[in-house]
Amino acid sequence: MRNYRTLWFLLMLGWTVSAADRALTGPVVTWMIDNKVAFLADTDKPYALAGLIGGLFFAGYMLTQFPGGYLGDKYGHRTMIGVSLVWAGIATMLSGVITGLTMFIAIRVLTGLGEGAFFSNDRSLVAERTPPEKRSLGMGVVITGLALGITIATVFAPDLIDLGTSAFGTEGAWRMPFLLLGVVTLVVGVVLIAYFRTQERNLPYLRAAAHLGAYAAVGLAAVMAVYFVGDAAGLADIWIAVLEVALALTLVAVVFARKGEELRPVLHNRDLWLINLAFIAVLWNLWFFSFWSVSIVADAAHSSFGRSALIAAFNAGAGILGFPAGGWLADRAVKAGIGRKPLVIAFTAMQCVLTIAFGLVIVAGDPSVWLLAGLLFGASTFFNAMQPMAQAMLADIAPPEQHGAAFGMNNLIGEIGAVLSPAVSGALRDATDSWNAAIFLDAGLIAAAALLFCFVREKRSSTLLGGDGGEADRTGRFAKTAPVAPPPRPAARS
Repeated sequence: MRNYRTLWFLLMLGWTVSAADRALTGPVVTWMIDNKVAFLADTDKPYALAGLIGGLFFAGYMLTQFPGGYLGDKYGHRTMIGVSLVWAGIATMLSGVITGLTMFIAIRVLTGLGEGAFFSNDRSLVAERTPPEKRSLGMGVVITGLALGITIATVFAPDLIDLGTSAFGTEGAWRMPFLLLGVVTLVVGVVLIAYFRTQERNLPYLRAAAHLGAYAAVGLAAVMAVYFVGDAAGLADIWIAVLEVALALTLVAVVFARKGEELRPVLHNRDLWLINLAFIAVLWNLWFFSFWSVSIVADAAHSSFGRSALIAAFNAGAGILGFPAGGWLADRAVKAGIGRKPLVIAFTAMQCVLTIAFGLVIVAGDPSVWLLAGLLFGASTFFNAMQPMAQAMLADIAPPEQHGAAFGMNNLIGEIGAVLSPAVSGALRDATDSWNAAIFLDAGLIAAAALLFCFVREKRSSTLLGGDGGEADRTGRFAKTAPVAPPPRPAARS
């Protein structure tokens, strides 16, 4: 476990660039809608279509969650991380090159398919290489890159688009963010591969990439087939997103049929499934605000695109504090014998309360932009702090040799929220001409997640720190470990 802090930093860079790549779509399509350019110029439901584009990215991202984790257990988690980042860098650059709605959707789906292999392998590598007593902190420090990446994409998208205007004109200005961030992602991927090479040479990158490519080819064909069929049938964008979720659930059924016995500890664990289902709300909330926060602030406060992006960045930037702080607090709670679960529930509940307050302020009308920023920051801080706590709890429950599969299944199920959130929220915005319904729907889902976490049985702190405990009792609390009696003294020799 030497040099685990170096590993934390490099994986945080990986999170930063991959998160920036996926978060770019939200502010870019918002700019397209405002300026009536490219493929969002002529549609009568621009928010629904833009949301569908974001949702289809996550449909691709979802479909390689479990295969990516499974292949990480097979080829090595470092191998899959390198493949994922290089893939994401190339595909993001291509996003800025292609022309036309269909090709743009296809390349964003392909980007998601590559990035989908990162999460499960990153979480597994952190759990494997970090001392158990610092597991939550490691999870939190590394995933801080998610907040950094979303913040970078949100804050600097206007500037990158302005730069693109001088290079490509107004019609093609949106290309510049994808081109520049794609290059940066590719560089970070090469840096991580070079670092991994100092630890182990001859990692099977080509074989792993080919194997992932086979899964991705099937995934791309399936996602695009659903899109084409739904579009040809005249289905609303929201129903196309629902069909993409049905595709993912079909994948889950296939996994159960083919890997049910091999992965029984992961697939048949009720506590892992409770966490997985709760993460539907987690990913819904993450990509509702990450995708639409600029538009929400602009509509509510009637502010400019650039100023709205700065205010919306308070949502993403809160993770820079929340992720590591939550990880540190969870590790302290384990050492104190309290466990991670009570903090997970409390922080999720606080996030729900602050999200409701955010919605009420918008409903009241003419809100202060700084009040919106404060509520976004507060809700997001609790939200981000909860995630490494819950992810470490999942790592504690799942068998170490199947961490990749466990995290892959967790994000596969959770990404149902990411697929539906942009599309459903955009459709609600078009239908109601406001973001109110979408915000309160988000708060309701977070409340449901808090309830699901209440029924998770986490492991005792004595087990996690090297003792002999087991699972928590039915209340979810840690049972006190009875003191171990000293061994009897040998009888005195006569």
